[in-house]
Amino acid sequence: MTAGDTIVAISTPPGMGAIGVVRLSGPASREVAAALLRFDAGHQWTARTAELASLIDEGGALVDQVVVTWFAAPRSYTAEDVVEISCHGSPAVLHHSIDRALDAGARLAEPGEFTLRAFINGRISLPEAEAVHDLISATTLHQAKVAAQQLGGSVSRAIAPLKAQLLELIALLEAGIDFAEDDIDVASPDDILGRLSPIRTGAGRLAGSYAYGKLVHDGLTLAIVGRPNTGKSSLFNRLLEQDRAIVTDIPGTTRDTVSERAAIGGIPVKMVDTAGVREAAGTVEKLGVERSYQAMADAALTLVVVDGSQPLSPDDLSLLEKARAQGPLIAVSNKSDLGLDPAIEPLGFVAVSALLGEGIDELRRVILRTVSPHGSIPPESGLITSLRHERLLRECIEALDHAVLAVESGLPHELLLLDCYAALRPIDALTGATTADDILNRIFSTFCIGK
Repeated sequence: MTAGDTIVAISTPPGMGAIGVVRLSGPASREVAAALLRFDAGHQWTARTAELASLIDEGGALVDQVVVTWFAAPRSYTAEDVVEISCHGSPAVLHHSIDRALDAGARLAEPGEFTLRAFINGRISLPEAEAVHDLISATTLHQAKVAAQQLGGSVSRAIAPLKAQLLELIALLEAGIDFAEDDIDVASPDDILGRLSPIRTGAGRLAGSYAYGKLVHDGLTLAIVGRPNTGKSSLFNRLLEQDRAIVTDIPGTTRDTVSERAAIGGIPVKMVDTAGVREAAGTVEKLGVERSYQAMADAALTLVVVDGSQPLSPDDLSLLEKARAQGPLIAVSNKSDLGLDPAIEPLGFVAVSALLGEGIDELRRVILRTVSPHGSIPPESGLITSLRHERLLRECIEALDHAVLAVESGLPHELLLLDCYAALRPIDALTGATTADDILNRIFSTFCIGK
Protein backbone atom coordinates (compact mmCIF):
# COMPACT_ATOMS: atom_id res chain seq x y z
CA MET A 1 0.00 0.00 0.00
CA THR A 2 1.27 3.45 -0.96
CA ALA A 3 0.23 6.29 1.34
CA GLY A 4 -1.69 8.98 -0.48
CA ASP A 5 -3.09 6.70 -3.19
CA THR A 6 -6.78 6.78 -3.97
CA ILE A 7 -8.06 3.26 -4.44
CA VAL A 8 -11.20 1.88 -6.09
CA ALA A 9 -12.96 -1.49 -6.10
CA ILE A 10 -16.34 -3.12 -6.60
CA SER A 11 -17.62 -3.88 -3.09
CA THR A 12 -20.53 -6.13 -4.03
CA PRO A 13 -20.31 -9.79 -5.13
CA PRO A 14 -19.63 -10.68 -8.78
CA GLY A 15 -22.58 -11.17 -11.10
CA MET A 16 -25.84 -9.37 -11.76
CA GLY A 17 -27.87 -7.81 -8.98
CA ALA A 18 -30.31 -5.06 -8.21
CA ILE A 19 -27.53 -2.81 -6.92
CA GLY A 20 -23.77 -2.81 -7.25
CA VAL A 21 -21.48 -0.59 -5.18
CA VAL A 22 -18.20 0.96 -6.32
CA ARG A 23 -16.11 2.28 -3.45
CA LEU A 24 -13.34 4.88 -3.55
CA SER A 25 -11.01 5.71 -0.65
CA GLY A 26 -8.21 8.25 -0.47
CA PRO A 27 -7.52 11.97 -0.62
CA ALA A 28 -8.67 12.32 -4.26
CA SER A 29 -11.89 10.33 -3.88
CA ARG A 30 -14.19 13.24 -4.67
CA GLU A 31 -12.08 14.43 -7.62
CA VAL A 32 -12.03 10.94 -9.12
CA ALA A 33 -15.77 10.51 -8.58
CA ALA A 34 -16.47 13.90 -10.16
CA ALA A 35 -14.67 12.77 -13.32
CA LEU A 36 -17.18 9.99 -14.01
CA LEU A 37 -20.34 11.55 -12.57
CA ARG A 38 -22.56 14.46 -13.53
CA PHE A 39 -24.46 16.25 -10.78
CA ASP A 40 -27.17 18.87 -11.00
CA ALA A 41 -26.06 22.47 -11.37
CA GLY A 42 -24.85 24.01 -8.12
CA HIS A 43 -23.99 20.66 -6.56
CA GLN A 44 -22.04 20.83 -3.29
CA TRP A 45 -20.46 17.80 -1.64
CA THR A 46 -22.22 17.17 1.67
CA ALA A 47 -20.77 14.52 4.00
CA ARG A 48 -22.91 11.50 4.88
CA THR A 49 -25.68 12.52 2.48
CA ALA A 50 -26.94 10.38 -0.42
CA GLU A 51 -27.33 12.29 -3.69
CA LEU A 52 -28.62 11.38 -7.15
CA ALA A 53 -26.14 11.66 -10.02
CA SER A 54 -25.61 10.47 -13.59
CA LEU A 55 -22.84 8.04 -14.47
CA ILE A 56 -21.47 9.13 -17.83
CA ASP A 57 -19.04 7.82 -20.44
CA GLU A 58 -16.03 9.60 -21.92
CA GLY A 59 -18.24 11.61 -24.24
CA GLY A 60 -20.67 12.67 -21.53
CA ALA A 61 -23.45 10.27 -22.56
CA LEU A 62 -25.64 8.83 -19.80
CA VAL A 63 -24.78 5.28 -18.69
CA ASP A 64 -26.77 4.96 -15.46
CA GLN A 65 -28.57 6.85 -12.72
CA VAL A 66 -26.67 6.32 -9.46
CA VAL A 67 -26.77 7.28 -5.80
CA VAL A 68 -23.55 8.78 -4.41
CA THR A 69 -22.54 9.05 -0.75
CA TRP A 70 -19.46 10.87 0.52
CA PHE A 71 -17.97 10.03 3.92
CA ALA A 72 -15.51 12.70 5.02
CA ALA A 73 -12.34 11.71 6.85
CA PRO A 74 -12.01 10.61 9.58
CA ARG A 75 -15.69 9.58 9.90
CA SER A 76 -15.53 6.80 7.35
CA TYR A 77 -14.71 3.10 7.25
CA THR A 78 -11.05 3.75 6.33
CA ALA A 79 -10.73 7.08 8.20
CA GLU A 80 -10.02 8.61 4.79
CA ASP A 81 -12.35 10.37 2.36
CA VAL A 82 -14.63 7.63 1.00
CA VAL A 83 -17.09 7.86 -1.89
CA GLU A 84 -19.58 5.05 -2.52
CA ILE A 85 -21.40 4.92 -5.86
CA SER A 86 -24.50 2.70 -5.88
CA CYS A 87 -25.23 1.69 -9.48
CA HIS A 88 -27.66 -0.77 -10.96
CA GLY A 89 -25.99 -4.15 -10.60
CA SER A 90 -24.95 -4.70 -14.21
CA PRO A 91 -21.37 -6.04 -14.48
CA ALA A 92 -20.91 -3.84 -17.57
CA VAL A 93 -21.90 -0.70 -15.66
CA LEU A 94 -19.73 -1.58 -12.67
CA HIS A 95 -16.66 -2.30 -14.76
CA HIS A 96 -17.23 0.89 -16.75
CA SER A 97 -17.18 2.78 -13.43
CA ILE A 98 -13.91 1.13 -12.46
CA ASP A 99 -12.31 1.90 -15.84
CA ARG A 100 -13.33 5.56 -15.63
CA ALA A 101 -12.01 5.81 -12.07
CA LEU A 102 -8.66 4.34 -13.12
CA ASP A 103 -8.44 6.82 -15.99
CA ALA A 104 -9.10 9.61 -13.47
CA GLY A 105 -6.11 8.66 -11.31
CA ALA A 106 -7.30 5.98 -8.92
CA ARG A 107 -5.76 2.53 -8.73
CA LEU A 108 -7.31 -0.86 -8.10
CA ALA A 109 -7.43 -1.78 -4.42
CA GLU A 110 -5.49 -4.81 -3.26
CA PRO A 111 -7.47 -7.59 -1.53
CA GLY A 112 -8.50 -6.37 1.91
CA GLU A 113 -6.92 -2.95 1.41
CA PHE A 114 -9.93 -0.97 2.60
CA THR A 115 -9.86 -2.83 5.92
CA LEU A 116 -6.05 -2.61 6.02
CA ARG A 117 -6.31 1.18 5.71
CA ALA A 118 -8.92 1.24 8.45
CA PHE A 119 -6.47 -0.60 10.73
CA ILE A 120 -3.40 1.47 9.80
CA ASN A 121 -5.34 4.69 10.27
CA GLY A 122 -6.46 3.62 13.75
CA ARG A 123 -10.10 3.25 12.79
CA ILE A 124 -10.26 -0.37 13.98
CA SER A 125 -8.01 -2.68 15.98
CA LEU A 126 -6.38 -5.77 14.56
CA PRO A 127 -8.93 -8.17 16.14
CA GLU A 128 -11.72 -6.01 14.69
CA ALA A 129 -10.08 -6.11 11.27
CA GLU A 130 -9.89 -9.91 11.44
CA ALA A 131 -13.55 -10.02 12.48
CA VAL A 132 -14.56 -8.29 9.22
CA HIS A 133 -13.53 -11.40 7.28
CA ASP A 134 -15.29 -13.70 9.75
CA LEU A 135 -18.51 -11.69 9.49
CA ILE A 136 -18.45 -11.80 5.70
CA SER A 137 -17.73 -15.54 5.76
CA ALA A 138 -20.37 -16.40 8.38
CA THR A 139 -22.69 -19.23 7.34
CA THR A 140 -24.84 -19.25 10.49
CA LEU A 141 -26.52 -16.48 12.46
CA HIS A 142 -24.52 -17.43 15.58
CA GLN A 143 -21.26 -17.07 13.64
CA ALA A 144 -22.39 -13.66 12.43
CA LYS A 145 -23.28 -12.55 15.97
CA VAL A 146 -19.89 -13.61 17.34
CA ALA A 147 -18.08 -11.86 14.47
CA ALA A 148 -20.21 -8.74 14.99
CA GLN A 149 -19.29 -8.72 18.68
CA GLN A 150 -15.61 -8.94 17.74
CA LEU A 151 -16.03 -6.26 15.09
CA GLY A 152 -17.53 -4.12 17.83
CA GLY A 153 -14.37 -4.58 19.88
CA SER A 154 -15.30 -7.41 22.26
CA VAL A 155 -11.84 -9.01 22.09
CA SER A 156 -10.07 -5.68 22.50
CA ARG A 157 -12.30 -4.78 25.45
CA ALA A 158 -11.58 -8.13 27.11
CA ILE A 159 -7.82 -7.69 26.69
CA ALA A 160 -7.67 -3.98 27.57
CA PRO A 161 -7.97 -4.38 31.37
CA LEU A 162 -5.34 -7.13 31.37
CA LYS A 163 -2.97 -4.87 29.44
CA ALA A 164 -3.73 -1.95 31.75
CA GLN A 165 -2.96 -4.04 34.85
CA LEU A 166 0.26 -5.32 33.31
CA LEU A 167 1.33 -1.79 32.41
CA GLU A 168 0.61 -0.68 35.97
CA LEU A 169 2.89 -3.41 37.28
CA ILE A 170 5.63 -2.57 34.77
CA ALA A 171 5.36 1.11 35.67
CA LEU A 172 5.63 0.25 39.36
CA LEU A 173 8.73 -1.88 38.84
CA GLU A 174 10.35 0.64 36.48
CA ALA A 175 9.72 3.42 38.97
CA GLY A 176 11.25 1.41 41.78
CA ILE A 177 14.38 0.81 39.72
CA ASP A 178 14.79 4.21 38.05
CA PHE A 179 13.72 6.42 40.92
CA ALA A 180 14.91 4.50 43.96
CA GLU A 181 16.68 7.57 45.32
CA ASP A 182 13.31 9.35 45.58
CA ASP A 183 12.17 6.96 48.35
CA ILE A 184 9.44 5.32 46.29
CA ASP A 185 8.34 2.09 47.92
CA VAL A 186 8.81 -0.95 45.72
CA ALA A 187 5.98 -3.46 45.92
CA SER A 188 6.44 -6.48 48.14
CA PRO A 189 6.51 -9.98 46.61
CA ASP A 190 2.97 -10.60 47.85
CA ASP A 191 1.79 -7.37 46.23
CA ILE A 192 3.44 -8.30 42.92
CA LEU A 193 1.95 -11.79 43.00
CA GLY A 194 -1.43 -10.25 43.81
CA ARG A 195 -1.11 -8.06 40.71
CA LEU A 196 0.02 -10.93 38.47
CA SER A 197 -2.77 -13.31 39.52
CA PRO A 198 -5.79 -11.53 37.94
CA ILE A 199 -3.84 -10.94 34.74
CA ARG A 200 -2.96 -14.63 34.54
CA THR A 201 -6.55 -15.66 35.35
CA GLY A 202 -8.07 -13.30 32.79
CA ALA A 203 -5.69 -14.35 30.02
CA GLY A 204 -6.31 -18.01 30.83
CA ARG A 205 -10.08 -17.58 30.75
CA LEU A 206 -9.91 -15.79 27.40
CA ALA A 207 -7.55 -18.36 25.89
CA GLY A 208 -9.80 -21.14 27.18
CA SER A 209 -12.74 -19.72 25.23
CA TYR A 210 -10.98 -20.71 22.00
CA ALA A 211 -12.00 -24.35 22.44
CA TYR A 212 -15.62 -23.34 21.81
CA GLY A 213 -14.70 -20.42 19.54
CA LYS A 214 -12.95 -22.83 17.19
CA LEU A 215 -16.18 -24.81 16.90
CA VAL A 216 -18.10 -21.64 16.05
CA HIS A 217 -15.49 -20.59 13.50
CA ASP A 218 -14.66 -23.93 11.86
CA GLY A 219 -17.67 -26.09 12.67
CA LEU A 220 -17.48 -29.85 13.11
CA THR A 221 -18.10 -33.11 11.28
CA LEU A 222 -20.82 -35.43 12.61
CA ALA A 223 -20.94 -39.05 11.43
CA ILE A 224 -24.15 -41.07 11.72
CA VAL A 225 -23.43 -44.81 11.86
CA GLY A 226 -25.33 -47.94 12.70
CA ARG A 227 -26.52 -51.28 11.42
CA PRO A 228 -28.72 -51.37 8.30
CA ASN A 229 -32.37 -50.37 8.77
CA THR A 230 -31.89 -48.62 12.11
CA GLY A 231 -33.12 -45.36 10.62
CA LYS A 232 -29.79 -43.56 10.09
CA SER A 233 -30.90 -41.88 6.87
CA SER A 234 -34.24 -40.89 8.38
CA LEU A 235 -32.40 -39.31 11.32
CA PHE A 236 -29.99 -37.62 8.90
CA ASN A 237 -32.94 -36.09 7.01
CA ARG A 238 -34.68 -35.08 10.22
CA LEU A 239 -31.59 -33.25 11.55
CA LEU A 240 -31.19 -31.54 8.18
CA GLU A 241 -34.92 -30.77 8.04
CA GLN A 242 -34.98 -31.88 4.40
CA ASP A 243 -35.16 -35.14 2.46
CA ARG A 244 -31.55 -35.45 1.37
CA ALA A 245 -30.89 -39.18 1.77
CA ILE A 246 -33.01 -41.91 0.18
CA VAL A 247 -35.10 -43.78 2.75
CA THR A 248 -36.70 -47.19 2.17
CA ASP A 249 -37.65 -50.25 4.21
CA ILE A 250 -34.99 -52.25 2.38
CA PRO A 251 -31.92 -52.81 4.60
CA GLY A 252 -28.72 -51.45 3.09
CA THR A 253 -30.29 -48.74 0.93
CA THR A 254 -27.37 -46.39 1.64
CA ARG A 255 -24.28 -47.82 -0.04
CA ASP A 256 -22.01 -44.76 0.16
CA THR A 257 -21.52 -41.78 2.41
CA VAL A 258 -23.86 -38.82 1.89
CA SER A 259 -22.86 -35.47 3.39
CA GLU A 260 -24.66 -32.16 3.84
CA ARG A 261 -24.08 -29.01 5.84
CA ALA A 262 -26.47 -27.64 8.45
CA ALA A 263 -26.39 -25.65 11.68
CA ILE A 264 -27.03 -26.94 15.19
CA GLY A 265 -27.26 -24.23 17.81
CA GLY A 266 -25.46 -21.86 15.46
CA ILE A 267 -22.49 -24.20 14.97
CA PRO A 268 -21.85 -25.23 11.34
CA VAL A 269 -22.08 -29.00 11.13
CA LYS A 270 -21.12 -31.27 8.26
CA MET A 271 -23.34 -34.31 8.74
CA VAL A 272 -22.35 -37.58 7.12
CA ASP A 273 -24.86 -40.38 6.56
CA THR A 274 -23.08 -43.71 6.17
CA ALA A 275 -23.73 -47.16 4.83
CA GLY A 276 -25.15 -49.68 7.28
CA VAL A 277 -22.39 -51.57 9.08
CA ARG A 278 -22.73 -55.33 8.68
CA GLU A 279 -20.96 -58.27 7.11
CA ALA A 280 -20.79 -57.05 3.50
CA ALA A 281 -22.48 -59.19 0.86
CA GLY A 282 -20.66 -57.74 -2.16
CA THR A 283 -17.81 -55.53 -3.31
CA VAL A 284 -19.88 -52.35 -3.46
CA GLU A 285 -21.38 -52.84 -0.01
CA LYS A 286 -17.97 -53.75 1.40
CA LEU A 287 -16.53 -50.47 0.12
CA GLY A 288 -19.49 -48.63 1.64
CA VAL A 289 -18.87 -50.21 5.07
CA GLU A 290 -15.17 -49.28 4.87
CA ARG A 291 -16.16 -45.71 4.14
CA SER A 292 -18.48 -45.77 7.14
CA TYR A 293 -15.56 -46.66 9.39
CA GLN A 294 -13.45 -43.95 7.75
CA ALA A 295 -16.19 -41.36 8.28
CA MET A 296 -16.37 -42.36 11.92
CA ALA A 297 -12.60 -41.94 12.27
CA ASP A 298 -12.64 -38.51 10.60
CA ALA A 299 -15.61 -37.13 12.54
CA ALA A 300 -15.38 -34.96 15.63
CA LEU A 301 -18.53 -36.65 16.96
CA THR A 302 -20.29 -39.89 16.08
CA LEU A 303 -23.96 -40.74 16.46
CA VAL A 304 -24.33 -44.50 16.86
CA VAL A 305 -27.92 -45.32 15.95
CA VAL A 306 -29.63 -48.50 17.10
CA ASP A 307 -33.17 -49.79 16.65
CA GLY A 308 -34.52 -49.03 20.11
CA SER A 309 -37.56 -51.26 19.62
CA GLN A 310 -35.34 -54.36 19.55
CA PRO A 311 -32.71 -55.78 21.92
CA LEU A 312 -29.13 -54.67 21.31
CA SER A 313 -27.35 -57.07 18.97
CA PRO A 314 -23.68 -58.09 19.16
CA ASP A 315 -23.11 -55.91 16.08
CA ASP A 316 -24.58 -52.90 17.92
CA LEU A 317 -22.29 -53.47 20.90
CA SER A 318 -19.26 -53.97 18.65
CA LEU A 319 -20.01 -50.73 16.77
CA LEU A 320 -20.42 -48.83 20.03
CA GLU A 321 -17.01 -50.04 21.19
CA LYS A 322 -15.36 -49.06 17.91
CA ALA A 323 -16.94 -45.61 17.99
CA ARG A 324 -15.91 -45.10 21.62
CA ALA A 325 -12.31 -45.92 20.69
CA GLN A 326 -12.41 -43.28 17.93
CA GLY A 327 -13.58 -40.38 20.09
CA PRO A 328 -16.73 -38.69 21.44
CA LEU A 329 -20.01 -40.45 20.65
CA ILE A 330 -23.70 -40.21 21.38
CA ALA A 331 -25.74 -43.43 21.48
CA VAL A 332 -29.16 -42.92 19.90
CA SER A 333 -32.06 -45.36 20.16
CA ASN A 334 -34.32 -44.69 17.19
CA LYS A 335 -37.93 -45.82 16.57
CA SER A 336 -39.14 -44.77 20.01
CA ASP A 337 -42.63 -44.54 18.49
CA LEU A 338 -42.63 -48.35 18.38
CA GLY A 339 -41.79 -48.58 22.08
CA LEU A 340 -38.32 -48.96 23.55
CA ASP A 341 -36.88 -52.29 24.56
CA PRO A 342 -36.81 -52.30 28.41
CA ALA A 343 -33.15 -53.31 28.42
CA ILE A 344 -32.14 -50.20 26.46
CA GLU A 345 -33.89 -47.54 28.55
CA PRO A 346 -31.42 -47.60 31.52
CA LEU A 347 -28.34 -47.43 29.28
CA GLY A 348 -28.41 -43.67 28.70
CA PHE A 349 -29.34 -43.73 25.04
CA VAL A 350 -30.99 -40.62 23.59
CA ALA A 351 -34.42 -41.83 22.53
CA VAL A 352 -35.79 -40.39 19.27
CA SER A 353 -38.30 -41.13 16.57
CA ALA A 354 -36.87 -39.96 13.27
CA LEU A 355 -40.22 -40.79 11.67
CA LEU A 356 -42.27 -38.50 13.93
CA GLY A 357 -39.55 -36.04 15.00
CA GLU A 358 -39.85 -36.94 18.68
CA GLY A 359 -36.70 -36.32 20.75
CA ILE A 360 -34.87 -34.49 17.93
CA ASP A 361 -34.66 -31.20 19.83
CA GLU A 362 -33.26 -33.02 22.86
CA LEU A 363 -30.73 -34.77 20.60
CA ARG A 364 -29.59 -31.40 19.26
CA ARG A 365 -29.13 -30.16 22.84
CA VAL A 366 -27.11 -33.27 23.71
CA ILE A 367 -24.93 -32.73 20.64
CA LEU A 368 -24.22 -29.15 21.74
CA ARG A 369 -23.45 -30.19 25.31
CA THR A 370 -21.14 -32.94 24.07
CA VAL A 371 -19.09 -30.79 21.70
CA SER A 372 -18.96 -27.75 24.00
CA PRO A 373 -15.72 -27.99 26.01
CA HIS A 374 -17.41 -27.22 29.33
CA GLY A 375 -20.82 -28.68 28.58
CA SER A 376 -22.39 -25.25 28.11
CA ILE A 377 -22.41 -22.52 25.48
CA PRO A 378 -20.43 -19.42 26.52
CA PRO A 379 -21.73 -15.93 25.70
CA GLU A 380 -20.99 -14.47 22.28
CA SER A 381 -19.04 -11.54 23.76
CA GLY A 382 -15.49 -12.08 25.01
CA LEU A 383 -15.09 -15.17 22.82
CA ILE A 384 -11.99 -15.71 20.68
CA THR A 385 -12.26 -17.67 17.45
CA SER A 386 -8.77 -17.12 16.03
CA LEU A 387 -5.88 -19.55 16.47
CA ARG A 388 -3.51 -16.59 16.25
CA HIS A 389 -5.20 -14.93 19.22
CA GLU A 390 -5.12 -18.16 21.24
CA ARG A 391 -1.42 -18.70 20.60
CA LEU A 392 -0.56 -15.13 21.55
CA LEU A 393 -2.54 -15.46 24.77
CA ARG A 394 -0.79 -18.75 25.58
CA GLU A 395 2.54 -17.01 24.99
CA CYS A 396 1.48 -14.26 27.38
CA ILE A 397 0.41 -16.83 29.98
CA GLU A 398 3.75 -18.62 29.72
CA ALA A 399 5.62 -15.37 30.33
CA LEU A 400 3.37 -14.56 33.32
CA ASP A 401 4.11 -18.00 34.79
CA HIS A 402 7.83 -17.25 34.47
CA ALA A 403 7.22 -13.91 36.20
CA VAL A 404 5.53 -15.69 39.11
CA LEU A 405 8.51 -18.05 39.41
CA ALA A 406 10.86 -15.05 39.34
CA VAL A 407 9.00 -13.45 42.24
CA GLU A 408 8.87 -16.67 44.23
CA SER A 409 12.60 -17.22 43.61
CA GLY A 410 13.45 -13.74 44.84
CA LEU A 411 15.08 -12.64 41.56
CA PRO A 412 15.90 -8.92 41.09
CA HIS A 413 13.15 -6.76 39.65
CA GLU A 414 15.26 -6.12 36.53
CA LEU A 415 14.87 -9.82 35.64
CA LEU A 416 11.20 -9.81 36.63
CA LEU A 417 10.66 -6.91 34.22
CA LEU A 418 11.99 -9.03 31.36
CA ASP A 419 9.19 -11.53 31.96
CA CYS A 420 6.62 -8.74 32.26
CA TYR A 421 7.71 -7.23 28.96
CA ALA A 422 7.66 -10.73 27.42
CA ALA A 423 4.02 -11.01 28.55
CA LEU A 424 3.24 -7.57 27.13
CA ARG A 425 4.59 -8.27 23.63
CA PRO A 426 1.92 -10.83 22.60
CA ILE A 427 -0.79 -8.56 24.02
CA ASP A 428 0.62 -5.75 21.88
CA ALA A 429 0.33 -8.04 18.87
CA LEU A 430 -3.39 -8.21 19.61
CA THR A 431 -4.12 -4.60 20.52
CA GLY A 432 -1.33 -2.44 19.06
CA ALA A 433 2.15 -1.52 20.24
CA THR A 434 2.86 0.05 23.61
CA THR A 435 5.31 2.94 23.42
CA ALA A 436 7.80 4.09 26.02
CA ASP A 437 5.58 7.13 26.54
CA ASP A 438 2.80 4.83 27.75
CA ILE A 439 5.08 3.54 30.50
CA LEU A 440 6.34 7.00 31.43
CA ASN A 441 2.84 8.46 31.51
CA ARG A 442 1.77 5.78 33.94
CA ILE A 443 4.84 6.32 36.11
CA PHE A 444 4.26 10.06 36.38
CA SER A 445 0.50 9.76 36.84
CA THR A 446 0.79 7.08 39.52
CA PHE A 447 3.72 8.38 41.57
CA CYS A 448 4.52 11.87 42.75
CA ILE A 449 8.01 11.83 41.27
CA GLY A 450 8.26 15.44 40.12
CA LYS A 451 8.55 16.97 43.61
